[in-house]
Amino acid sequence: MPKDEPSIGAPPHAIAAVVIGRNEGERLIRCLRSLQGQAQPLIYVDSGSSDGSAAAARALGAEVVDLDLSQPFTAARARNAGLAVLGERAGCVQFVDGDCEVDTDWITTAAAFLQAHPQAAVVCGRRRERFPDASVYNRLCDAEWDTPLGEAKACGGDALMRVAAVRAAGGYRGSLIAGEEPELCLRLRRDGWRIWRIDAEMTLHDAQMQHFGQWWRRSRRAGHAFAEGAALHGAGPERHWAAETRRALFWGTALPAGIILAGLMNPFLMIAILIYPAQFLRLARRMGYTQALFAVIGKFAEAAGAVEFYWRRWHGRARGILEYK
Repeated sequence: MPKDEPSIGAPPHAIAAVVIGRNEGERLIRCLRSLQGQAQPLIYVDSGSSDGSAAAARALGAEVVDLDLSQPFTAARARNAGLAVLGERAGCVQFVDGDCEVDTDWITTAAAFLQAHPQAAVVCGRRRERFPDASVYNRLCDAEWDTPLGEAKACGGDALMRVAAVRAAGGYRGSLIAGEEPELCLRLRRDGWRIWRIDAEMTLHDAQMQHFGQWWRRSRRAGHAFAEGAALHGAGPERHWAAETRRALFWGTALPAGIILAGLMNPFLMIAILIYPAQFLRLARRMGYTQALFAVIGKFAEAAGAVEFYWRRWHGRARGILEYK
C-alpha cells in the first residue's frame, strides 16, 4: 500500500512544476506564464532547442535544465531530469508539456483532490485543443483528450503527481520515446496507488498539426509505443497495450498482406478488401465519419511504428525521438 505522503496543503512552495519542451517558442512562454504564482519552484527542461527557449524561460524566472546533447532526447528523460533538480523542495509536482497552458484554477483544484484522496498518486483533468477548428488533425486531438472521468489506468503528459510516489516507483522509463506516462502509471498502480481524472479544466494544448504527414508521424509513434509497452508489460496481468498492438498489426499488416496474397492466387479474392469500408461504417456509427476514417487509416501508421520497434529490437538498435512538429 502507499506510504504516508507529505501534506500538500496551501503553502505555494509545496507544489512545483516541471515543464519540458523543444523549440516551442511562444507556446512555451504562454505555458510558463500560466504557472507563475501557481507553482514554485518552476523548472524548465530543454531538449536541445535552437529558438532561444532556454533563455526565454530564464527571463521568466524558471530554473532551466539543458539536457546533455550526447544522449538521445525523450520526454521521459526530460521529466526525470526535472524531478532530479527539484530534489525535496516540494511534495507534489505538476508535469506539463511546453505546448500547453495551465488553467488558473487547476493546481488549486488538483491539490485539494490529492489532499482529500491519500491513495491517489496522480490526478489529471480535461486537456483541450486551443485551436480545434484549425485543422481536422487538431480536432482529432481534441477528441482524443476527451477521456472518461473517474479512476483511470493512466494519465497524459499533464498531471499533478506526488513526488515521493513517483520516485519510489523509479520515475519515468527514460528510454521510451512515447507512452511513458501510462507505463509509469502501471508501476504506480502495482505499488497500490490510484490514478484519477477529475471534472476540471486542466490545460489548453496547441498541437499545431496542419498536414497529414504530421498526423501520420504521431500515429506511427503511437504504434511504436504500443509495441514497446506490450514488450515490457504485455505478459503481465494488466496486458499493457497488448490488444492495441495486436489490432495495429492485424489491420495494418497481417490483413492487407493476406488479402494481397489471396488476390495473387485468385483475383476474385481481392474482394476481401471491402472489409475496410465495412470497418469504417461500423466505427462511424459509434464515433462519427471523420474519427472512423482516421481510425482505419491510423492502423497502417501504428503498424509501421510497431514493426519498426520489433525490427530495431531484433537488431539491437534503439530509436531516437520521433517528432511530428
